[in-house]
Amino acid sequence: MNAASDATADAVTPRPIDVWFAHYSDDHQDPSNQLIHVVCVPAILWSVIALLWCIPSPGSWFLPGFWAGLAMFATWAFYHRASRRLGFGMLAVFVLMAWFTRWLHGIYGTQTLLYIAIGVFVVAWVGQFVGHSKLFEGKRPSFLTDLRYLLIGPAWVLSKLYRKLGWRY
Repeated sequence: MNAASDATADAVTPRPIDVWFAHYSDDHQDPSNQLIHVVCVPAILWSVIALLWCIPSPGSWFLPGFWAGLAMFATWAFYHRASRRLGFGMLAVFVLMAWFTRWLHGIYGTQTLLYIAIGVFVVAWVGQFVGHSKLFEGKRPSFLTDLRYLLIGPAWVLSKLYRKLGWRY
């Protein structure tokens, strides 16, 4: 193959993140369900970070939030590999969520943070399932077909913001 045909093949072959988003979007056509996801997906993401923050850190060398930081780094690596621009956006999201979680932990302590995180987690998942119910979407959530969609949801929400701002991802 020559350089011209290589360029054509690259232009026709969608990036894996675009394939993920296309499949995810197929399960999220209803505007109300999309709005529910724009609110509930970040809430679930934050609640998972907060729940991980509440797990005691090993030894005395690590601060509270060690497990959350480890999970955010691993998840950020997934996003960064899929799309550098989305990776940097998700890094900003993780930093903001970590700061907020640290602030809440500092003011209220582990037990109250745990209760808040559980409450947000439950309410946001109820919202997600209402969005997928016959009232709105009427389709099963994507993660029931492939658990990786639990990682795609936050990036999909961020990509909607990018498109609204006219940014490429």
